[in-house]
Amino acid sequence: MDSEQVGLVAGLEIHQQLDTACKLFCGCPTRIRPVEEHNGEFYRYLRATVSELGTIDRAAEEEMKHIRRFRYLAYDSTCLVENDDEPPSPLNEEALEITLEIAKTFEMTPIEQVHVMRKLVIDGSNTSGFQRTGLVAVGGTLPNGGRVESICLEEEAAQRVEDACFSLDRLGIPLVEITTSPCLHTPEEVQETAAFIGMVLRSTGRVKRGIGTIRQDLNVSIRGGARVEIKGVQELDLIAEVVRREVRRQQELLAIREELLARGAAVDEQPVEVTRLFEKTGSSILKRAKVILGIRLRGFAGLVGREIQPGRRLGSEISDYAKRCGVGGIFHTDELPAYGVTADEVAALRAMLDAEEQDAVVLVAADRKKALCAVQQIVRRASLALEGVPEETRRMLEGGSSAYMRPLPGAARMYPETDILPVSISPERWGSISAPELLVDRARRYVAEYSLSAATADQLVHSSSLSLFDRAVAAGVQPGLAARTVLATLKELSRDGVALDGIGDDRIIAVLGAVQEGRAAKEAVPDLLRAVAGGAPVDDAVASFAPAVDADELEVLVDQIVQERIAFVEERRMGALGPLMGVVMAEVRGSVDGKRISELLRKAITKALG
Repeated sequence: MDSEQVGLVAGLEIHQQLDTACKLFCGCPTRIRPVEEHNGEFYRYLRATVSELGTIDRAAEEEMKHIRRFRYLAYDSTCLVENDDEPPSPLNEEALEITLEIAKTFEMTPIEQVHVMRKLVIDGSNTSGFQRTGLVAVGGTLPNGGRVESICLEEEAAQRVEDACFSLDRLGIPLVEITTSPCLHTPEEVQETAAFIGMVLRSTGRVKRGIGTIRQDLNVSIRGGARVEIKGVQELDLIAEVVRREVRRQQELLAIREELLARGAAVDEQPVEVTRLFEKTGSSILKRAKVILGIRLRGFAGLVGREIQPGRRLGSEISDYAKRCGVGGIFHTDELPAYGVTADEVAALRAMLDAEEQDAVVLVAADRKKALCAVQQIVRRASLALEGVPEETRRMLEGGSSAYMRPLPGAARMYPETDILPVSISPERWGSISAPELLVDRARRYVAEYSLSAATADQLVHSSSLSLFDRAVAAGVQPGLAARTVLATLKELSRDGVALDGIGDDRIIAVLGAVQEGRAAKEAVPDLLRAVAGGAPVDDAVASFAPAVDADELEVLVDQIVQERIAFVEERRMGALGPLMGVVMAEVRGSVDGKRISELLRKAITKALG
């Protein structure tokens, strides 16, 4: 794909959860709970209201096509603020401080006063029907010469458990939204910029880690196309592919438009009821439908089934719109006969709607109310095909393709929050904020200061246990030992099923401290951590797995082991060193460093061989 030739323009919106003690507008913890631990539930209906501009936001209006009753799961760690039964508390100062640190890193200009706004959201993800958000800073810089337009501090949405059921443990976790200008022009540049922003966020050491804690929304358009927002891209490595597939989709839609215009295509607005035609059909879906409506798309034959992305066709786009009315999907003549529909039934259907060879017919089967709603949506999306690429919000699908969610929101979705006072950012406060050391710079420092390899340093700075490494080194633990423990030992123990969550960083550092003090060998660290994870105090574990052995006793033990295996030593000579190391280590149970044992064995073998 030649990005310059297609005129690719892209921007990013990065959403990152902050690792704060409390939520943004209440004192509840920011801890995600297993769903089975919920201790209460309630139900809500959400409806859009007219904004201060006198209009209903088009995205919210689209959501209202399918009125649903939403179920919310509450916990002993959530409160009336999440339930929307109590006004919010003042803005979380810790979250604002982290946001300012991030803004400082991008060399942004802070807003004098942070005013919290309400952003209309009625998809069920917020009990209130809106999301609270506040603009914090503007005008940052990117390494590629692009710009960070803004950084906002907002509340995270509730976690969807299933279609209309949400868990309130996530609702209200502080979230930063970083928006770039449309300054990116290749799929690879989009992915690289997202990686850079993610690195900056992790450099603070104050953001949450793990699946779902960071999400990338992509804004993509090409020459002649339209701005499309693709939401919820969680896998960094997929970003470039998502952009490539969206470029292809817009190219295909533009090509379809040209073909439709050349054919003089048009869309009928009035459906025809064809329920009786399928009374004896072999299609189980059509046979049990209360109402089947058909709509003629003149000049659309062959184009409804045309692929526009891997696994996606124009018919998929039309179906996405129809599904907003609660129907399961559509049938169309580009894919029939199929699904139990015969060629004779297709011919009868065409005759009933006066459809010619170049025409397509789309069917929808449901109850009458849903079917009429779906037909309106089919007509709407088919008509948009005559215009090219519609502006939309879409969701990423597995593999990198995307599906329609709703229209792009407009200005009508925002209005002021009246329950929260503005927060001032004085020059003195801004001046007291320090930008964090970037992870790339920290990795270079680890190589220079600790003599770690570049690969090890890079692994460390991207590890979720980075703070443990820093604390261990600050406590006097040798950097190499701390790095091996963080990058290898802890992972190996976790794979073996050792419950590391209950150990805590302090006790891990205490184990490493015992090694540093000579009370245990580094080889004993896995066994010591296993014992500590099982509930043993650190000192007891050291006493059990690394009993003290003085220098004279150790030398006698090594000589004795060599003499007991003299025939083996004479046969293998220095080749016996490795096997005998294992024997000695088993005897001293990890209380002596392997390097010291190796030196003593080499001396004893040399002495035995005369």
